[in-house]
Amino acid sequence: MKIFVTEFRSSHFAQEWNCSRRQGSDKKSDMCQNCVNNVFPDRGHTCLENGSYLMNFASCAQCNKKEMIKIHNKEETEEDQEQVITYQHVCQNCDHVIAEHEYRFCVEDGYQEYQMTCLLCGSGEDSISILPDDPRKEMDLF
Repeated sequence: MKIFVTEFRSSHFAQEWNCSRRQGSDKKSDMCQNCVNNVFPDRGHTCLENGSYLMNFASCAQCNKKEMIKIHNKEETEEDQEQVITYQHVCQNCDHVIAEHEYRFCVEDGYQEYQMTCLLCGSGEDSISILPDDPRKEMDLF
């Protein structure tokens, strides 16, 4: 089974991300922990390939407004039979970057594997069998 390894790990980056928007900054520093109620909330098996988790949006730290969030710079790529979708959550009022969103999907060893990591939407992972009867669930019966 494939194990996802990504640079977006909540424990490491939650301490680094703040509201800096320096010229030429990398995308980690473009994310703003002051805009959210909880940094990288645990979303369990929830994995969003689009949209925003508005319940976690406090307000924009730059303009102090709580307006709708725009999706910017959405990119979808295929890497080694793995679908990767990335985009930015941006304040509709002032274009402040609230968070970078990453969603991954692949089919590996008979399972659909999903992963989401985002400062705003949180972290979640799920694995679903492509077979009618999940072999892992059958093993739990014994």
